[in-house]
Amino acid sequence: MPALLEAVALHAWYGETKVLHGLDFVVDDGGVTALLGANGAGKTTTLRAICGMIRTDGEIHFAGARIDGQATEAIVGRGIAHVPDGRGTFMELTVEENLRLGAYTRRDSGVAADYARVFSYFPKLEERRWQQAGTLSGGEQQMLAIARGLMLRPKLLLLDEPSFGLAPLIVREIFAIMRRINDDDGVSILVVEQNASLALAIADRAYLLETGRIVMSGPAAEIGKDEAVRRSYLGY
Repeated sequence: MPALLEAVALHAWYGETKVLHGLDFVVDDGGVTALLGANGAGKTTTLRAICGMIRTDGEIHFAGARIDGQATEAIVGRGIAHVPDGRGTFMELTVEENLRLGAYTRRDSGVAADYARVFSYFPKLEERRWQQAGTLSGGEQQMLAIARGLMLRPKLLLLDEPSFGLAPLIVREIFAIMRRINDDDGVSILVVEQNASLALAIADRAYLLETGRIVMSGPAAEIGKDEAVRRSYLGY
């Protein structure tokens, strides 16, 4: 598959502190890529770097165009939806209003039809369409965050720790939905996740980050068979 997103020698800083040290990675068009690593490895920073939220050096190419150095709003407008760690849900607004905000940059006539599309993935949200988001369960809030990202009609969905703080049954449901979104709509996904076994199960390609450097990469199935990865991240 051709690359939809490609980072070349990507460095990133918070203030004077350098966090990423020359990352090279790709996300295939129509593929699912997992970015694995312990807390503090630089996973969240990588997503923020892609979105232009922090200072970077190196090159980031998306859909054939270079996007590093562009404003976050321009990057979003190109078709990259970022579902951040902590979900970014507007708690005082209803489910419907949160979804409407997800489509705020769109000027096409298909927004109304996309409500039906996201509700087909998340029927629980349709049941709670007029409910205040802050009253939803943690799993429902995570579903809402992903659904809000889909309302952008993105080419690429960036997901930061979608399993965090959720019960195992809900996590499996959300990952199954992510696989459907990729299969049915062809949305490429870059998922940052500490639950390596779940991420590798849906991914085509995987990268392992340690202290801001990629230390292992390859097909997800092969990464999952590596003894060091199995011992450190998969627990067996």
